[in-house]
Amino acid sequence: MKIYQNLTIIGTSHIAKESIKEVKEVISREIPEIVALELDRNRLFSLLSKEKGTIKLKDIRKIGVKGYFFAKIGHWVEHKVGSMVGTKPGDEMITAFETAKKFNIKIALIDQKIEITLKKLSKEITWKEKLTFVYELIKSPFQKNKISFNLNTVPDEKIIKELLEQVKEKYPNVYKVLVEERNSYMAKRLNRLMQDYRSVIAIVGAGHVSDIIEEIKCLQKKS
Repeated sequence: MKIYQNLTIIGTSHIAKESIKEVKEVISREIPEIVALELDRNRLFSLLSKEKGTIKLKDIRKIGVKGYFFAKIGHWVEHKVGSMVGTKPGDEMITAFETAKKFNIKIALIDQKIEITLKKLSKEITWKEKLTFVYELIKSPFQKNKISFNLNTVPDEKIIKELLEQVKEKYPNVYKVLVEERNSYMAKRLNRLMQDYRSVIAIVGAGHVSDIIEEIKCLQKKS
């Protein structure tokens, strides 16, 4: 958790039990004016309705073939790992939503539409990155030098930074679309909320926290 001015950002792991507990405790204790979630409307609806996912075969026309398959692979991996620790991807977001509702706290959805993100990803990802991804999947069970951490907890900042650096090096366009551009989008939304509300709590993936705060600082300097 990091605090900057009137903004508190809780960095979560989408499959960690620790994240669910922290989200509920902090919102219940602080009772902010608004809770911001790293979701768009469709993803929130999907989580609340317990659908398997918002991306369907017919969506290929909107988001592209590469974007479609990347979304499906990511969805499968998250659910596979989540089942190992007894959680479902997005449980911390549902907890944040339900806790905010319990205390009549306003809710803001601050992430870019998933269709836009996946369409950009389908356009930007290169064949080299796709082949690297397949190669990594095949060799991962046999890798000796792995970064290890407890799946029930949120990785510490050093591990997160190391993981992001690896993604940036191996998949520069994926990193640009899924991390950099979304950080910028969410920072602009949060900066606006900070001006409109006295207290804001944001729930985002742990890998976004530090860069979002830096983006907000840059936006404030420009204004």
